[in-house]
Amino acid sequence: MTYKNQYDVIIVGGSYSGLSAAMALGRLLKSVLIIDSGLPCNRQTPHSHNFLTQDGQTPLAIANKAKEQVLAYQTVSFYQGLAVSGKKTLNGFEITTDLNDVFGGKKLIFATGIKDIMPDIKEIEACWGISVIHCPFCHGYEFKDKKTAILANSDKAVHMASLVGNLTKDIMVLTNAPANFTIEQREKLAKNHIIIIETPITAVKHEKGYLESIVFKDNSKLNVQAMYAAVAFEQHCPIPKDLGCELTETGYIKVDAFQKTSIDGVYACGDNTSMFRSVSAAVASGSMAGAMVVKELTEELF
Repeated sequence: MTYKNQYDVIIVGGSYSGLSAAMALGRLLKSVLIIDSGLPCNRQTPHSHNFLTQDGQTPLAIANKAKEQVLAYQTVSFYQGLAVSGKKTLNGFEITTDLNDVFGGKKLIFATGIKDIMPDIKEIEACWGISVIHCPFCHGYEFKDKKTAILANSDKAVHMASLVGNLTKDIMVLTNAPANFTIEQREKLAKNHIIIIETPITAVKHEKGYLESIVFKDNSKLNVQAMYAAVAFEQHCPIPKDLGCELTETGYIKVDAFQKTSIDGVYACGDNTSMFRSVSAAVASGSMAGAMVVKELTEELF
């Protein structure tokens, strides 16, 4: 098949990790197409933290500046749209978008992130990334000394409570179901004056995403200002799995130390490969993926 546009590399996903990979490739004059749907998982988050030189900046401002810098490299192109399918070809791979545009590339990099699956709690999604948060490193400092809930059970709850305990001593664990703790875990929580509430949650009350209270099934309420939530997730893009990329037991794309997947010619970076969700980690893994794809392309030609 002859493609309208053929590239050295197609990057699916144009947020931090995808743009970082594109910069590494563009600086070595590889032809790159970034395909991006424009719906990053942190689109509600008001500020980004824990990233040197950009602490407190909005995620959109960081992404826009990165995009501007990356597209200054003449071999890098950007396509606004959703990648819906991909397949292996004789010369590499092809990606088809929701507008039925088809692009060919020798290599693929998936920087597609993950999709958080919200629990069945009314209005919780409106608070996600604002006051219902996932990471004390990314968001916790802004809620230090505040009344804080942890929506989790078992090991996840204890782990999160230990970290959040660095920021506030006013903590309660909400299991939203029968608690599942060992005797030792219960003793740890009790020693740190952390109570456990097992009553199911029906809703959260908030003002423009900022928590005011949590409403339980028995109609009781708990006033809190922040809640850490360990929520389920799925891969945002099904194409890597469709191509045969192996996933880990926890649902991430399995990659080696150089961001290479189990399929030759296919790399992945960012949140779809790691539980450590941060801008800095995404940028680092994207830079590694881009550099390793340059290495692979170079070795095939040199």
